[in-house]
Amino acid sequence: MIEVRLFATLRKGRGKIFQLEAAAFSSGTQILEYFNIPLDEVAIFLINGFHAKPESIVKDGDIVAIFPPVGGG
Repeated sequence: MIEVRLFATLRKGRGKIFQLEAAAFSSGTQILEYFNIPLDEVAIFLINGFHAKPESIVKDGDIVAIFPPVGGG
């Protein structure tokens, strides 16, 4: 299983934490497509707590965290 955690505005209409079958996904890009998240809505993409690119390979046991751009000041 791959655990996917969505944050902030990415949770709207989707939820917070998901368990996905690892065999169905080989990259972070496929996970973004599954959740219908455009690449320009992703500011931080982490695999097991480390910065990664969405094109990175994901495997069974990984935890993927996805954050949108954040504004404020």
